[in-house]
Amino acid sequence: MSKVSLIGAYNTKFGAFVKKNKETGETTDLASIYDLIVEAGRGAIQDAGLSAKDIDAVWIGSCSPALFVNQEHLAPAAVEIDPVNLRFKPVTRTEAACASSSVALYNAVYGIESGRFKRVLVIGVEKMSLLNTAGITHALACCSYWPEEGGKGMSFPDLFAAYAKAYQAHYRIADDVLLRMLATVAALAYKNGVLNPLAHFGAGGPSDRNKLFTADAILQLPAEKNPVISAPLHLHDCSLISDGAAAVVLAPTALARAEKRKTVEIAGIGHAEDRFPIGAHANMYELTAAKYAVNTAFREAGIASRDVHVAEVHDCFTITQLLCVEALGLAPDGRAGYDYLAGRFTSEDGVAVNLSGGLKAKGHPVGATGVSMHALIYKQLAGDPIGLAYGKGQPEIGVTLNIGGAGVTNCVTVLRRL
Repeated sequence: MSKVSLIGAYNTKFGAFVKKNKETGETTDLASIYDLIVEAGRGAIQDAGLSAKDIDAVWIGSCSPALFVNQEHLAPAAVEIDPVNLRFKPVTRTEAACASSSVALYNAVYGIESGRFKRVLVIGVEKMSLLNTAGITHALACCSYWPEEGGKGMSFPDLFAAYAKAYQAHYRIADDVLLRMLATVAALAYKNGVLNPLAHFGAGGPSDRNKLFTADAILQLPAEKNPVISAPLHLHDCSLISDGAAAVVLAPTALARAEKRKTVEIAGIGHAEDRFPIGAHANMYELTAAKYAVNTAFREAGIASRDVHVAEVHDCFTITQLLCVEALGLAPDGRAGYDYLAGRFTSEDGVAVNLSGGLKAKGHPVGATGVSMHALIYKQLAGDPIGLAYGKGQPEIGVTLNIGGAGVTNCVTVLRRL
């Protein structure tokens, strides 16, 4: 089985690309889902030093375009990246909630490994901000197990609050200590995000204007500025509602090296599904299936946790970042929060987590998140980081941990610089 590598990547700016008139209710779309697909696709192809005629197939990951923008059949939009050279080529959309585009990338890998394709473009995209809060909440709730969760009024803050409560109880963490742990995670995300020119909460944004770069700064906010969303999670424990896209180009490693591309190899993949209902998860104090995916990916890559230099993990909520760090073995079970309090996982640590600002600050256009993680790690390993760079020299090993649903779809990729 031939190895597959990333040879190019592009990330659009993330943000709320919409103008809403509060008096008239009129909404103006400033960057459509179609615009985002074209921008990201063209950018990745150019970054790889190719043209569209070199692309054999395209995969698009998008969570819920039918609910967000009334476009169910989305994949053909990729043809507009280059209507002459992409017309008649296979284009496929995948859906796996917030892991939609990681699954798209894995399908592209399998297509190359089969020998059918040589160069594949993978795009992740979501346009969320056209809906109001109720509409967004409903669309995301459809990614939960509807009969027992979304259909019963449970939102994703409720689902991950259940993880937070179980984690706190299992490890016997006091209320004030847990809140400080979570605020420390958020503060580091904001601190990293202001250095990312593509971040939704970047330079000049709310976190920058209010200097929310320490746990104290967040914890001292008045209640109306950081309300409880679903205890113990507050507003600043939640990721952002964003628009955006990201894209990567994949090719067989041997071909990439022969053509002298900037080559970052996919050294290992772990894709593990857990049972759909959250009530069927026995150990709510951990991401059990994510740990399984980590073991699979690390075993295939021949690495251990100590070998990882940079990681992009799924911090849809601050508690999720703690769970992801522990799933990756970057901290012992029950100790990630204490490691954050001790100042770990910064750009100067042995392993840096979410140098981009993560979903918490970079933004979380749900279908774009998986490919965005891969694009950002690719750039770090290729020596062309977007935003904050790893501070301990040139990193060689990076990992992504992308989750769909409430710990249901778990995607782990090990990336190695060649």
